[in-house]
Amino acid sequence: MSTAMESPARFDAYGGLRRLARAELPVDTVTMARFLIGKVIVHDTTKGRLCGRIVETEAYPVGDEAGHAFRGRTPRNGALFLERGHAYVYLVYGVSILLNVTSENAGVGAGVLLRAIEPLDEKGREHGARRSKGWTDVGRGPGRLTKALKVNLRHDGVDLCSMNSLLWLAAIERSSSAIGKSVRIGLTHGASDLLRFFERGSEFISGPRRLLGE
Repeated sequence: MSTAMESPARFDAYGGLRRLARAELPVDTVTMARFLIGKVIVHDTTKGRLCGRIVETEAYPVGDEAGHAFRGRTPRNGALFLERGHAYVYLVYGVSILLNVTSENAGVGAGVLLRAIEPLDEKGREHGARRSKGWTDVGRGPGRLTKALKVNLRHDGVDLCSMNSLLWLAAIERSSSAIGKSVRIGLTHGASDLLRFFERGSEFISGPRRLLGE
C-alpha cells in the first residue's frame, strides 16, 4: 500500500493522482465548490487506500444562515475556521458523519460539503457494497460518502493539503463533464440559493432527479 509519507512523484504514479497544494484551492467558497467537482478525496488506511472522485458538493459561504459558522466560532465548529483545505467533520442527527472542506482565509468560517463521490477503488467497492443496494449507491449522499471512505470524527481539523496527511485531496488525470447547479438539499434557510454543484450525467450524484435540470 502507498503511504502518505511518500513523495509527490510517487503519488503521480499511483492511479494518476497528484496531491493538491493549498495554493491551488480557490479562496472563495462558491468557486471552491465548483473547483472540487472532478477532484479526488483519498484516505490511506492501515488496510489500503480508499478514494473517490467528487461529483457533488454544496457551498456554505460567508454569512450564510444555513452554515455552521453563521453564529460564530464554537468548540464544535472550530475546524471550520481554519484556513482553506482542512477537514471539518461533524455528526448530524446523531447518525451520519459529514465531511466538509474549509474555504476562505483562516478565521473566517465557511466551507464546502462533499455530498457524493464516484468510488475509484476495489476496497471502496467492497466496503460500501455491504451497506447499499448497488455500486452507484456506495458514495451517494454525504453520510454514505464518509462510510465508504472510513472518515470519522477523529478526522475533524485534518489538513487535506499536508504531505503527511493520510486524508487528502488530489487531482486526477481524467476530464470532467459539464458542471450543473441547483438549490441545496434539505434546507430552510437559503433554500433558493443555487449553491449545490454536480457533474452532469454522473450516476453517482444524490438528490431528486428534478433538480438536475438547473
